[in-house]
Amino acid sequence: MNSEKLTKDDIKKIQDEINERKTVLRPKILEDVKTARAQGDLSENFEYYAARKANRENNSRIDYLEKMLKHATIIEDDNNGGVSLNNTVKVKFVEDGTDEKMWEEDVYKIVTSIRADSMKKKVSIESPLGKALLGKKVEETVKVVLDNGSSYELKIIEIDTSTDGDDDIKVF
Repeated sequence: MNSEKLTKDDIKKIQDEINERKTVLRPKILEDVKTARAQGDLSENFEYYAARKANRENNSRIDYLEKMLKHATIIEDDNNGGVSLNNTVKVKFVEDGTDEKMWEEDVYKIVTSIRADSMKKKVSIESPLGKALLGKKVEETVKVVLDNGSSYELKIIEIDTSTDGDDDIKVF
């Protein structure tokens, strides 16, 4: 397993989820398995198979989270006046040959990879966009180089430092 870059808040959230799964969810699931098993014939007992599946999924998630913590690299929120972790950044996509007023705007939040969610515009510090924006300041133009070698440019319009790391961690 690769070393995951996590903040202290990420680690606390993971530990809380592990604790919740072990002390609350696991006993409930095991009781469901026991109840379903007591219903008799297991060959056609959907509740039994569903409870066993839920137990496997819960144990798998616990194992995954524990391995993630074991191999984690703790990072600090390094605010140097530029874009840093948990900042929300407003950018414009640079379009050569057009007036800057016509450039498309977008807003992204910079997060650790376990909190990234492209549908909610939460961008990982490990992504090409996240890497390009980190440390940059308002009015700077950055070049985002994608894995396939293509690239595009963004101009940073605004950095909001008032946001925090209170995002949910991803469920796999």
